[in-house]
Amino acid sequence: MMRQVCMRCGMEREGLEVRCKRCGGPFKVEVEDIPFSKNLRENFPYIKNWISLGEWHTPMIRSNNVYFKLDFLNPTGSYKDRGSVTLISYLAERGIKQISEDSSGNAGASIAAYGSAAGMRVKIFVPSTARGNKLKQIEIYGAEVIKVEGSREDVSKAAENSSYYYASHVLQPQFRDGIRSLAYEIVSDLGWRSPDNVFLPTSAGTLLLGVFEGFRHMFNQGIISKIPKLIAVQTEQVMPLCSKIKGLKYTPPEKVTSIADALVSTSPFLLPEMEKIVKEYGDCIVVSDEEILNSWKELAKKGLLVEYSSATVYSAYKKINPEGTSVLVLTGSGLKVL
Repeated sequence: MMRQVCMRCGMEREGLEVRCKRCGGPFKVEVEDIPFSKNLRENFPYIKNWISLGEWHTPMIRSNNVYFKLDFLNPTGSYKDRGSVTLISYLAERGIKQISEDSSGNAGASIAAYGSAAGMRVKIFVPSTARGNKLKQIEIYGAEVIKVEGSREDVSKAAENSSYYYASHVLQPQFRDGIRSLAYEIVSDLGWRSPDNVFLPTSAGTLLLGVFEGFRHMFNQGIISKIPKLIAVQTEQVMPLCSKIKGLKYTPPEKVTSIADALVSTSPFLLPEMEKIVKEYGDCIVVSDEEILNSWKELAKKGLLVEYSSATVYSAYKKINPEGTSVLVLTGSGLKVL
């Protein structure tokens, strides 16, 4: 039996509602009672029939004293496939045939791909200004793209108010829960030891929260002896979490123009949950566009072509150069931005 509870008031989810009926908060999957298994799929017992495209088990390579987790090698070119496979598989088992999502980036592409593979009709709502390879990728998977005038919040509202079921990568607990798999793989790749530091590009919060739940699950089950320091990385232009953690003055921009175009959540819904975790288990580092571009070029010379947003973690690592074993999660493929 899978329990899903509100992260803010503890109310249990009754069905497929997207927000808590009591406080409007987000739900999470309770994993404390799930016995840990080194057969990683077994850590998600609520999925019986996986809509798989060959996700997970991405390589982790070592360069000098740092490890790079190449999560951009997931099927659609980003770590988001870890969340999509669990969410879409879960919804398909419950007979959902039509879904909506709001994202002109990696999440939209991933949901479109897995939704199509499940035989669903998919509508992806995007800002009217959306352009580029990621938008083309969404369309190629067969999703209907609907452009919405107005703010990013207007796009979200349009998707949530659609006649299709709202398969939000931010609000749906099974999406965030699927990202637990990344923490399991990092520990497995290190011979079932926890690293000292894990660097994560941070925007809406699904990566940070999902990875934390994976490490906490292994810690509570006695698989690892410590939860690593989780280092969230944000840009100078979009740093709502770092401003909270560091006490920095921050005014959200009217339009995001940073080269790290996957990190665009200027006022993320999951900010309270992110702040709590980072204050207890990590840190938040701000990097500039110049630092990102330099790191992107350095990574390319190592043979790693990633999104600018992924290169943020290498900028942050060089900035603080922490002691111990560090894992840098490279989240998105550079082929999407060429």
